[in-house]
Formats: sequence, C-alpha cells, structure tokens
Amino acid sequence: MTREEQLMFCKKCTNRKLDMQQGMLCNLTGEKANFSTECSSYNLDTTLEEKQENLEPIDNEDLLAKMSDKTLDLLRAEQNYPIALIASIIAGIIGAIIWAIITVATEYQIGYMAIAIGAAVGYTMRYFGKGIDQIFGITGAIVAVLSCALGNFFSIIGFTAKFETLGYLETLTLFDYSQLIPLMSETFSFMDVVFYGFAAYEGYKFAFRTFTEKEIAALSNN
Repeated sequence: MTREEQLMFCKKCTNRKLDMQQGMLCNLTGEKANFSTECSSYNLDTTLEEKQENLEPIDNEDLLAKMSDKTLDLLRAEQNYPIALIASIIAGIIGAIIWAIITVATEYQIGYMAIAIGAAVGYTMRYFGKGIDQIFGITGAIVAVLSCALGNFFSIIGFTAKFETLGYLETLTLFDYSQLIPLMSETFSFMDVVFYGFAAYEGYKFAFRTFTEKEIAALSNN
C-alpha cells in the first residue's frame, strides 16, 4: 500500500495527528502509517464524515489552506483570467446601462443597484474564470467599482439628454467632458461610498470558484 493510499485512511481516523515536520502521524504510535492492507487501530471519525456532508461552500482562504499543493496546481491549470476579465467588464457595462436607464426613468438613484452590479460582476468572474487566486477577487472588486462609476456617468448623460431633448448618442458626442468630474463630485454622497463599498465586496467575494467540504474531500482523494 502506498503512502497516498494509507493517508486516505489516516485522514478519517480519530487517532490521527498532524506533525509540521513529518506530516500525518498516528497518535498511538507517534509514527507514520506502516500497515500494508488495513490498520487494526483504525477508528472512523464520524464528525469528519458529517462535516464532509456540509453543502455550504467554504471561504477561499479556507480552500487554499485545506487543499494540497498538487490539487491546487490542478485547479490553477483550469483558471482563465483573460476570459474572466473580459466577461466581467461586459457584465459591468450592461449593469451600468441598466442602472442608468432605471435612474433616468425614475429620476431617482437606487443605490442597491451597485450591490447588484457587484454581484453580477463577481459571479461572471467566477463562472468564466474558475479562479482560486487573489487576482480574481481583486479584479472583481475593481471592475465592480468602475462599473458603478460608469452607471453614474451614463445617468448624467441620460439626464442631460432628457433636459436638452437630445438623443443619447448625440449627447455623448456633444458632452463637455472637462465638466465630468465636477458634475460627478456634486452628485456624489456618503451613501455612494457605502454602496460602492458593498459593490467592491460583492465583486471580490463572488469572484472565486467555490467548493463544499465534500467536494474538497473528493478532490483530495483523487
């Protein structure tokens, strides 16, 4: 029996203990497993079995800590950052357009749209990127915030077009962009900071590929 095969039993035994230098050891002998077919001292850890049945996804930091380097390398090989970046930007632009349409139509800025945009960007990053590295979360947060700012910009253009009875594209062409920052500053409030923060959080949180305890156990045993 190989060391890998022995560890499949040791990881589920109540007599296991982890040594930082030697790895998984038997708590009864203080040594690595040496059985060839079965261990006479094997005692199934039922609490571990229950934990593995948990269907709730775990945090990305816990994921990186619990998986072996070999498993992480396999997962990283499946990552696709360029596609995830492009897809999340598209999702952010679409969200910004929808935000502007609703804002201009209702003449009221709905801050919760920022949260929706953040979630949309994050989930898109996760779906297309299958990422587990921090770059995916950081990018999701940045794209989410920029998308919210773009939504505010589109809203300003929409209100200007409505006030001047111009077409939207015509307003985009004629708009004095030197006035953009002052205009956005005037309409920016403390609540915008709060909602932008929520958007960044959602963009970061949902950008990572997720696994349950059970899925992690299955990957570790493969």
